[in-house]
Amino acid sequence: MNIPHIPVLLDEVLESFSDIDSGYFVDCTLGYAGHSEAMLARYPDIRLVGIDQDYEALEFSAERLEPYGDRSRLYKGRFSKLLPTIEESPIVGLLADFGVSSLQLDKLERGFGFESDTLDMRMDSDSPLSAYEVVNEYSRERLEYILHNYGEVKNYKRLAGAIVEARAKEPISSAKELSQIAIDIEYRGKIHPATLMFQGIRIEVNDELGEIERLLDVLEDMKPSNAIISLITFHSLEDRLVKNRFRDWAKSCICDPHAIRCTCGKNHSLGKVLTRKPLTASKDELKTNPRSRSAKLRVFRFGR
Repeated sequence: MNIPHIPVLLDEVLESFSDIDSGYFVDCTLGYAGHSEAMLARYPDIRLVGIDQDYEALEFSAERLEPYGDRSRLYKGRFSKLLPTIEESPIVGLLADFGVSSLQLDKLERGFGFESDTLDMRMDSDSPLSAYEVVNEYSRERLEYILHNYGEVKNYKRLAGAIVEARAKEPISSAKELSQIAIDIEYRGKIHPATLMFQGIRIEVNDELGEIERLLDVLEDMKPSNAIISLITFHSLEDRLVKNRFRDWAKSCICDPHAIRCTCGKNHSLGKVLTRKPLTASKDELKTNPRSRSAKLRVFRFGR
């Protein structure tokens, strides 16, 4: 079986769950089951609940996980919606890898890559909103907001203007055309000139930041006892959401920071942050998988 995707921070992920024994491990972003297969192999007494939006990924993973028999159950959909509904219990660990899989990036028909002849970027092919609608139908002001706030593009006003000018002549129908607009504006540096623009548009298409927020909300409501939560982010917007929420969950005192004395009882901590600093890729991993360079793993454990 040809494995199309290298799971990022695999050793660090496996080690983060070293304290779990039996129970259910939830992989919220199953992808091509790289992390999940390694978890099932290393921890023979756990069972897997795998969630993904992508039909293709689920079909591939179902075949890949066949050797583990009934130890895995796979579901299609957004993890923020499915997680509260799953009946498998107890949940002892949860992983989410918020990156785009290598297969999605490399498969030109998915419209994620700079050289793609389509303009799509949907993780869920059933979703009504694609990059084509964002690029060709959004107002200039909304494009500026996306490029600035989601893509963190420095020349966001100029880039949004160039997109609007280009689409006025004829619709932008491919990622290749969109990429060229960024190339014409930016000088080439360490990263492709269209990288941040594509990031911003992809986040909008898939509501990626909203989905992370909703996952964190669900976990805060669930408070799965003694469960280990390992989350992998790939840019500062995602990492900030996870870092701040983990910090808030670990707080014992929730009084106003300007209060003269504590009146809350200092017993509000939901658990402990297990990573003082985020874990990042080793030198060896960077050599074999350059896409791991921006990955950060943060780990939290529920329970006092």
